[in-house]
Amino acid sequence: MPRICCASDAAKFLFKHWDKDSIGFQESFKVLLLNNTNRLKGVYEISKGSITGTVVDLRILFAIVLKSLTVSIVLAHNHPSGNLMASGADIELTAKIKNAADFLDIKILDHIIIAPDGGFYSMADNGLI
Repeated sequence: MPRICCASDAAKFLFKHWDKDSIGFQESFKVLLLNNTNRLKGVYEISKGSITGTVVDLRILFAIVLKSLTVSIVLAHNHPSGNLMASGADIELTAKIKNAADFLDIKILDHIIIAPDGGFYSMADNGLI
């Protein structure tokens, strides 16, 4: 499995493996599961939503993370509209996940937003994590 060293590594992997038939129509939320050397252990789709949003249940997210003995994660979702700016809801959700992760000693490395054209936005690179 590949090593995720930066936001562009994560974004390239995510875009390559995202369902191209739905990326421009339906929002999805996924998590990259990483080991202690940032090698990818797997990808899990937490939810699929509507055109403008999706619901993330933290209990399901952390059940997957804990069961897979994951030490670091990269959060990811798509914006079907192509808008790469993080919304207030995106920022609030990321902070909520980060608070829970800190309690469990799990590192949140980034939250990547990808667009149908392959563009991406990194919350970590933009000081939001």
